[in-house]
Amino acid sequence: MKKVVIIIFLVQFLSAKAQQWEKFQSLPFGSVKPQGWLRTQMQADIEGFVGNLDKIVPELINDPIYGSERLGKHSKAKDLGNMKEGDAAGDDQYKWWNSETQSNWWDGYLRNVLLLGDIEGIAKVQAYVKRILQTQDADGYLGIYDKDLRYQFQSENGELWAKATLYRGLLAYHEYANDKTVFEAVERAVDNVMQAYPIHNSSPFSSGTGFNGGVSHGLTFTDVLERLFYHTQNEKYREYALFLYRDFSNTFQTEADVQLKNVLNEKYLLQSHGVHTFEHIRTLIIAKYAAKDGAVDAALSRYLEKIKSVVTVSGGAIGDEWIAQRTADASHTGYEYCSLQELLDSYCLLLQKTGSAVVADEVENIFYNAAQGSRHPEKSCIAYLKTDNSFEMLGTKNGEVEPDRKQTRYKYSAAHQDVAVCCNPNAGRISPYFVQNSWMRENESTFVATLLMPNVLETTVNESSVKIINETNYPYENKMTFRIRLSAPTSLVIKIRKPAWATQVLTNERFVYEDNYIKIERTFKEDDLIELEFKTEVQIKKSAKNEHYFAYGALLYAKSIENKELTGRTYAEKFSDFTYKPKETIRYNFMEKHRAKYKKNQIIVRLRNANSKRVETLTLIPFGKTILRQAAF
Repeated sequence: MKKVVIIIFLVQFLSAKAQQWEKFQSLPFGSVKPQGWLRTQMQADIEGFVGNLDKIVPELINDPIYGSERLGKHSKAKDLGNMKEGDAAGDDQYKWWNSETQSNWWDGYLRNVLLLGDIEGIAKVQAYVKRILQTQDADGYLGIYDKDLRYQFQSENGELWAKATLYRGLLAYHEYANDKTVFEAVERAVDNVMQAYPIHNSSPFSSGTGFNGGVSHGLTFTDVLERLFYHTQNEKYREYALFLYRDFSNTFQTEADVQLKNVLNEKYLLQSHGVHTFEHIRTLIIAKYAAKDGAVDAALSRYLEKIKSVVTVSGGAIGDEWIAQRTADASHTGYEYCSLQELLDSYCLLLQKTGSAVVADEVENIFYNAAQGSRHPEKSCIAYLKTDNSFEMLGTKNGEVEPDRKQTRYKYSAAHQDVAVCCNPNAGRISPYFVQNSWMRENESTFVATLLMPNVLETTVNESSVKIINETNYPYENKMTFRIRLSAPTSLVIKIRKPAWATQVLTNERFVYEDNYIKIERTFKEDDLIELEFKTEVQIKKSAKNEHYFAYGALLYAKSIENKELTGRTYAEKFSDFTYKPKETIRYNFMEKHRAKYKKNQIIVRLRNANSKRVETLTLIPFGKTILRQAAF
């Protein structure tokens, strides 16, 4: 009996110690739901391409690649409907590509319908989960390869990548529905991986010296390991994540930015396909908390510093397609929607670990500016690639010709099938991930509003119910009311992030500042509230290349460019491709005497016409409400 008590004590001690290393604790998926304009937008997404991608490209989403048509030694690449115009090296990656497309789509779809309480969608998700679990083998294998090929690769493959994209969605479903069958299935599947690739006695990332983008994507299997650690506090998952990172660092990789030797090399400039570079931040974060040496710890700081130079002022992370040792700018470096989702997700994990309000500012910047500015403001479609200064959207990057490539990514589409159906599934993931990380827990009775948005948190304190509704039109207004509903009067600490741009906080609450958070500590009644407002003024932000942007609060503002819409391919009713030709070509230059003023969600500003050299008074609107725009001056 004493032995059992000691073991329980050690588990509790180690769990507490692990939490001491990390500032905040994430909440189970479903604890936070969207409200207000954000809920309306997510509902429109479900009625649009996010909820209908299985009808827009059914041959991709409904491919039974995890079941009856698993890949074997003699499997051939399927026709994905894309042009295959030079981005991929060989056909091997096209074999696994459908696993990414459908699993990322299901991950986003199920998270959206669960948060929205969409009854029809939830029934569809339940049927999907049941169907996918039926493909699991007796030994726990849950993936896309048949027995003659799985875990036996010497070249490009999607073994771990297909699993990562699938298991992330399954774990989210478990957290929402508390479905232990699903959790146990994922546990068995992960154990199967750990048995097939024994820790310290195998090399999962050895795949020859050819192109291996799918192998590199597979490093995100650490996302699954981290979430299993979250649920179980079993150190074996973090130890295995560290093992994967070290093996990745010591093998040949075509996407090598995050390899330890490159990260620690001060002269090494980021050059990989952007989406890999940004998703691998999470692996490095997880490795830091698992490692017992200082090298990985130092590597994370250096990697994050390198990331800064490849992100635009709007939060747009270079992804067009390779970073190629460039520094981001407003007109000549594009960002991929996949890169936006992966960088946002990585920063959310960093926020949870460090509690950094600066990181939270970056998360909001990505979502409210780059991501909103890559969505069509009126139609259900997104840009695969976008630039801060978007002077045209006719397929190419502001009219630039790229040798040896037929560029079509700079347009709005419900699928982008001519390139790859990857950005649209990721566009369905970004809002639920953003919402999930908007509240975190510091301890049993301390809740932290890390990301500001209209939402509702539902959880418990000592088995008593807690509901906090943030009524706000943020970021379009900077006032918010937190309505607090409790089953009984309760002593709570509520922390609300003070954005870096806020010059003053107006509230009747007694509070103190703590690491750029407003800390309110008192006994709250069953029906209580907190009201506050952030005051600010027009700000000028400058890029590393001396480009000037106008901002107010969390939002960037831009001059909208009048345009002509051209309709392209139609996938299904209401789902088409759209390109945009500018009706004007005037550019404007920044002036020190700009006299910028904010009025009713617009910025009125004086700028110099680059053609006539005359000073003109212009109206700038939120970055995310534009199609064509000049945002940097």
